[in-house]
Amino acid sequence: MTQTPDTPSPAPLIVEVTDGIAWLRLNRPDAMNSLDNALKDALVAALRKVGDDPAVRCVVLTGTGRAFCVGQDLKEHVRSLGDPTSTLATTVTDHYNPIVIALSTMNKPVVAALNGVAAGAGMSFALACDFRVASDQAGLNTSFAGIALSCDSGASWTLPRLVGPARAKELLLMPRTVSATEAVSLGLVTKVVPAEELEAAVTALARTLADGPTLAYGSIRRAVAYSAGADLPAALAHEAELMALTGGSSDHRAAVDAFLAKEKPTYTGA
Repeated sequence: MTQTPDTPSPAPLIVEVTDGIAWLRLNRPDAMNSLDNALKDALVAALRKVGDDPAVRCVVLTGTGRAFCVGQDLKEHVRSLGDPTSTLATTVTDHYNPIVIALSTMNKPVVAALNGVAAGAGMSFALACDFRVASDQAGLNTSFAGIALSCDSGASWTLPRLVGPARAKELLLMPRTVSATEAVSLGLVTKVVPAEELEAAVTALARTLADGPTLAYGSIRRAVAYSAGADLPAALAHEAELMALTGGSSDHRAAVDAFLAKEKPTYTGA
């Protein structure tokens, strides 16, 4: 009998880089892009790669199918409960923390394109991005307390900064799906568009960001993050360092020259 070769499994993460924009598409649509180890490993590696690539000047994170990401793959998690060496703490330190650090600190802007529900760590990943453009069919849910867990992937840091401590505790302690419309009113998402317009809207935003002064964008990200844990004198000193860095950049020179010539600047990202 002739055996039919096994069909290779689709890649859990699709990475597309075109004209300075890197699209990272979570690709487990049948599992609502829940995070198994293969996807988490791929996402850590891809984020580090695009973060270090000077040719990439904007990163977009999105999902395939009807979900953005519903967080941890609970089927895989249940299997791991029988392994005394495997705990949620290990995947937090090995996967979730590096993913959020990469999303939050890379020296370029990051956009979350919320094509559907973002729950648990998936919501946390979206909150770590600079912009969250949501389909009108999207929703956000912290989810953690619903399965008797604390929060991870930076939710305790990003959520209070977006909505305030009281509302953050409400959303964390009493999980519910927040519609896209409510999410924009709360400040959880930047913009809501019809589902069929999501890709075009995000592409336009990413194009604007990729064509912009990448070093300045990255420095602004760093300044805002630093100020969250610093007093005013330290934040001012850090701003001065970043101003010196960007003030010596070719992009700054291009911007000044273009302003004087009453032209539109062309940035190289350096």
